Amino acid sequence: MKNIKFYLATLICLQAFLLSAQQNSNKLDVFQDSLISISKVIYNTQSDEAKTTLNGKFIKTLVDALKEPNSFNYGFDSLKNVSVVKSADQVFRIISWYLPFENGTYRYFGTIQMNNKGALKLYPLIDQTENIMDANAVTNNQKWFGARYYEIIPVTISGKLPYYVLLGWKGNTSESTKKVIEILSFDKDNVNFGMPVFDGKELKGKNRMIFEYNKQNAMVLKTDKNAGLIVFDHLAPFDPEMVGRFQFYGSDGNTDAFKIVGGRLRLQENIILKNEANTNDALYADPAKNVKPIRKF
Repeated sequence: MKNIKFYLATLICLQAFLLSAQQNSNKLDVFQDSLISISKVIYNTQSDEAKTTLNGKFIKTLVDALKEPNSFNYGFDSLKNVSVVKSADQVFRIISWYLPFENGTYRYFGTIQMNNKGALKLYPLIDQTENIMDANAVTNNQKWFGARYYEIIPVTISGKLPYYVLLGWKGNTSESTKKVIEILSFDKDNVNFGMPVFDGKELKGKNRMIFEYNKQNAMVLKTDKNAGLIVFDHLAPFDPEMVGRFQFYGSDGNTDAFKIVGGRLRLQENIILKNEANTNDALYADPAKNVKPIRKF
């Protein structure tokens, strides 16, 4: 009899929990719809002043949404203009986005949401790009070298707290675009951006990597999980006389990478990446061997 009562009590608690979770999810759906509506208006607005005002409303609505229980696990998947990336160890996530302005420049916004079981814990990210005189300086969330992050790679070091490699896109001006490899670490209640973890030619003392290139071009910066690398296009000027004028830079066809070795990022230049095995590989004829493909029907 006692066992039956226990199971019934457990079932009732479970049903109450599921109902509460469903109600909470419905609330967050409503918040997401509101954020989508505000976002659409922002990106259809020409005036910088109006965009900034609407963005303030967007931030307030987002914070209200994050105050809801279990918001950390809500993906905001339908909010296409905002990047939401979670660390693999489930410690935190970064929500980031940008405003494009009339003169071709950008302003970045974001927050770090910690995976707290209790009260909401946020670290607002304040874009101070214009006021950071040294782009290699170690900064914090109040003095942030803004970017829209799309990937987080945790790096563990024996006996120490992990740090995180962030890959981000940073629209720059009407002539050039930037991408960044940023280093994020936590020290008690402090957030730090930048750390000298890069090893390689001319990289001593480098706290973050910044790549700048022609706005009309594209640049690959991503992880290759099969190779265990952070790979990126090697950038070079279109003309030797344009060295240092990054609006004239683009990929030269070579690929470089960072490999995590002993808790540090070691540069590897001019690497060759192998494509994953594909079912169509059997149809490829290697010219060097002059062998016809075997077609399977």
